Amino acid sequence: MAQMMINGKSTPALSGKTLDVLAPSDGLVYDSIPRGEAADVDLACSAARAALEGPWGRFSALERSRLLLNFSRKILDHLDELTDIEARDTGKPLTAARADITVLARYFEYYGGAADKIHGQVIPFLNDYSALLVREPLGVTAHIIPWNYPAQMFGRSTAPALAMGNAVVVKPAEDACLSVIRVAELAQEVGFPPGAINIVTGLGEEAGASLAEHPGIDFISFTGSNEVGIKIQQAAALNAVKCVLELGGKTAHVVFDDANFELAVPTIIKGIVQNTGQTCVAGSRLLVQKEIYTGFMAMLAEAFAKVRAGTPEMDANCGPVISEKQFRRVNRFIDAGINDGLEIICQGEILPGVPEGGYFIAPTLFSADDHSSDLLTQEIFGPVLVALPFSDEADAIRLSNATDYGLQGAVWTENGSRQQRMARGIRCGQLYINCFGAGGGVELPFGGVKRSGHGREKGFIALEELSTTKTIVQFYGA
Repeated sequence: MAQMMINGKSTPALSGKTLDVLAPSDGLVYDSIPRGEAADVDLACSAARAALEGPWGRFSALERSRLLLNFSRKILDHLDELTDIEARDTGKPLTAARADITVLARYFEYYGGAADKIHGQVIPFLNDYSALLVREPLGVTAHIIPWNYPAQMFGRSTAPALAMGNAVVVKPAEDACLSVIRVAELAQEVGFPPGAINIVTGLGEEAGASLAEHPGIDFISFTGSNEVGIKIQQAAALNAVKCVLELGGKTAHVVFDDANFELAVPTIIKGIVQNTGQTCVAGSRLLVQKEIYTGFMAMLAEAFAKVRAGTPEMDANCGPVISEKQFRRVNRFIDAGINDGLEIICQGEILPGVPEGGYFIAPTLFSADDHSSDLLTQEIFGPVLVALPFSDEADAIRLSNATDYGLQGAVWTENGSRQQRMARGIRCGQLYINCFGAGGGVELPFGGVKRSGHGREKGFIALEELSTTKTIVQFYGA
């Protein structure tokens, strides 16, 4: 049985309770995790505070830098092991799982390189005074991460926190967290002091809620649903704690009549089938200029029909969705689309030989006449793409912004002036032109507007989010 990590030691829940771990590929139990509760969260927060006030707090920026870089190399040394864990736990293809672990290592490499390069400021002030602005860690930071990219999200959330000298308490999703537990074990092997990294597993409404409202934390990072994100923010407000929230998206690809079809088609397909559509930046809406709609959709459908879903070992385009709950949710959306009168243009194939109990869904391409269906406004979190024609730039911007979300967008056009107009007009945190995703983009600030949340992760800006400033004024005159 997997264990939590508290104060540098693998430990069960104080209550002794456990939760079953099911493989998405067959729906069968293959492991268990501790069902942590408020008492376990309290221990983890206390351990983090002790580390911050003890050995971990005495690490210099250079020492943190070297430790994070060593951690990155340690992760790559265990690439095959972690790939297998991630693939089985999430159901994603081995190639995708391997890429996730590689990106995990990249996060610690990137922020390891940045840890000793965070500078303060000297502020011009009155004569006979010295005014300095220094940047300091926030303290104990809480990280509630989702099940769709457990390894990647661990790196994205904790690497900048650790680089700035914070001590972290992580509550991974109960649906998939085994890679996070194993990585925390590796962290102890490379020399992180006890309590610098703590992992509490359990249910969101128990361990997650307890962590969000704990008076001993100084910051909360959360990625997940809008509904839970609001609760996280309310809990943070009660303790006057800052939070960064990434709450989902409804990304639209906008394809104009001068787009490069050969480049756009495979990128759009990858953008919805990657991780079986279970990603906040899934390109689940497709807006195509009406003059090319028929021709473009024919080319897209021909390629989309070749998409395959299978077990991790089959290494297909995508795997199963994470759980029976998610399986039912995605199928409800597909049924709703049919009931709304949307046309199914084509579907991919579930490969022969997948286990009967697996949560496999055939990737589905819909065509719509207007933007009224829930499939075009709500986050599905599955391999479902809905296409809709538009008339001109103004119509494309209107439709792009016609959801409560604003996380990511993509524009396909060779017209440079139009590229800039669309980039300015679409409300989102990241906008791609003639590309999508850009390989994960550890270096690229990431976050949303509107109901997609607030705050930024990735890039140097994450170091600012996970630190605070102190102004020091000294009088040195007579």
